[in-house]
Amino acid sequence: MNNPNIEIINPEIIRGKIKFAIFDFDGTISLIREGWQQIMIPMMVEILMETPNHESEAVVEQVVRTYVANTTGKQTIYQMIRLVEEIQKRGGEALAPLEYKNRYHDLLMDRIQHRLEGLREGSLTPEEMSVPGSLNALKMISEAGISCFLASGTDEKYVFDEADLLGITPYFKGIYGAQDDYLNFSKRMVIQKIIYENNLSGPELVAFGDGYVEIEDTKAVGGIAIGLATDEANRSGADDWKRDRLIASGADVILPDFTPFPELWPYLMED
Repeated sequence: MNNPNIEIINPEIIRGKIKFAIFDFDGTISLIREGWQQIMIPMMVEILMETPNHESEAVVEQVVRTYVANTTGKQTIYQMIRLVEEIQKRGGEALAPLEYKNRYHDLLMDRIQHRLEGLREGSLTPEEMSVPGSLNALKMISEAGISCFLASGTDEKYVFDEADLLGITPYFKGIYGAQDDYLNFSKRMVIQKIIYENNLSGPELVAFGDGYVEIEDTKAVGGIAIGLATDEANRSGADDWKRDRLIASGADVILPDFTPFPELWPYLMED
């Protein structure tokens, strides 16, 4: 593999056995919600700065950035649960996590509404609102007879809608998103369900994601983990922070986006 945009971190992966693929959604396929951290982090900092025993704004922001990064890929509610804990640590009176989640989502919708409307009206194309090469990669994988599943930490109703807007729903045998009953949904549960129901062994499963959750969960069951270190804001090149984190989580392969995928796919499919 001579393509500098394909990093084979683990050359010992068992190839040629893939039957099932799991995809993360936001940041892996979709760019509709690009910039969500720029909404969540300031909201949380503002709330924490209202507590009686807060530190300086710079310290509070660093605390928030760290725990948001450490929970990226999980359902949004977990970030709000952590916010509640941080409020209480500083002597504040917290609302329920779901109330903070709803406040965050209203702010996020203000940021991304024009993207959703653009896709609905046709002034934006699915290619403009997706990770470069991702739609073509999905088509290739699906046409190879691989059963594909989508697992997202975003609320399921929004995942259904946004997947439809990107035109990718037909590629998936199952689409799973976050539930209000968050204890009964996780990407780990989805992966285990797919493996159990289809009697899979490890290398029959490949997962694509830009967060540590899907990488760690896939490696835990012996699957092949492909990390997408996409620079979402620029839609070009790799995000070094993402790349390092994906490697630390156990990714077997790192891609900056799906542009080099047509060269990687035959490598993964050959014995």
